[in-house]
Amino acid sequence: MSKVLFEVTEDHLETGLRGYPVGYCTTSTVDPQKGLFYVGKAVKDLALRKPEEVIYLLYFGKEGKPQEIALFFSDLKKRSTLSEEVISAVVKLPRKGHPMQLLEAATTILGMFAAVGDYQEDGLNLIAKLPTLVATLINAHAGWGQTPPSNPDLGYMENFAHMLQVPGIDKEKLCGAFKLFNILHYDHGGGNLSTFVGKAVASSLADMYASMTAAFCALAGPRHGKANQDCLQFVHEVLQEVGDAPTAEQVEKCIRARLSSNKLVFGFGHAVLRVEDPRATVMYDFLQKNYPNNPLVRLSLLLRSQGSKVLSENPKISDPHPNVDAISGVMLAVAGFNYPEYFTVLFGLSRAVGIARQIIYERCEARGGKGTPIVRPKYLYKPIH
Repeated sequence: MSKVLFEVTEDHLETGLRGYPVGYCTTSTVDPQKGLFYVGKAVKDLALRKPEEVIYLLYFGKEGKPQEIALFFSDLKKRSTLSEEVISAVVKLPRKGHPMQLLEAATTILGMFAAVGDYQEDGLNLIAKLPTLVATLINAHAGWGQTPPSNPDLGYMENFAHMLQVPGIDKEKLCGAFKLFNILHYDHGGGNLSTFVGKAVASSLADMYASMTAAFCALAGPRHGKANQDCLQFVHEVLQEVGDAPTAEQVEKCIRARLSSNKLVFGFGHAVLRVEDPRATVMYDFLQKNYPNNPLVRLSLLLRSQGSKVLSENPKISDPHPNVDAISGVMLAVAGFNYPEYFTVLFGLSRAVGIARQIIYERCEARGGKGTPIVRPKYLYKPIH
């Protein structure tokens, strides 16, 4: 007999399926008090590992031995090359509009040339090719010139930093921030919007590339992937108000003034978490260690403490703590990638790892290999008048 997991009431309607169980996630879980776990391992304990190790963990559901990881990435390296047809089409995409629109188009183009119609193979190919695709897209859109040849022997994110032609930066320092950002955004349970949308589209038997394109469309919205871009803008606005060396009292006063004027305070709260996002904690620690005197970092640390202090006074706010978006954009900007319009693209590059693996599970492994049925929720009729 099936166990009753959830009783549906009218209060659950029109709430975005918030908290409603619809399936299983084999890659990650989010605990309200402990945060994000990849395959049972706290993300804060994985954050400083090599991306290759964490991708292996998510893909196979277990820790890999060095030789196993090396063999896996030897296979990915062989898959990482983009065809000249794909490169030519991507660099010709219009520079008008948000770069996420270009990522959506570029992923569709990649599928036209690279799809083999097998979720396992297409998932591996997509993970392998995305760093080159994203570097090519950003270089072309930003006008930074031709993308140098991919060199996957450098490492997954080292190669991405090598290909990205950001002017006048220390690529070694930038790569450290890229790796941290990349690992911390690989996955976030099965129900975040971009992952759910990607799986829902794949349930129609659309291929991996079409499904990932749909996932990127979901990620592009300000309630999801674009939030870190908005948070960085918020920190800059506060910096203009309080100056380069504000006190805690000044920051607290600024936050209270914004709230009393019905202005938003960005970077706080989470749909699941009831503590500071452990991913944010890792990034705060990284910035304190590497960029302690940067004005954006100093202000972000004050916003962290004073924002939580002020918001916790409101009993209606269930999570007054910083989320990952509060600091991820600041980290990228301070490390040398001060190009907020591309932050969501970097988010997509990361999250594609978890989305691809979850699609593979739902299409090839769920229900004893039959896969999940097409997504088809029930809607109740309600007259407009």
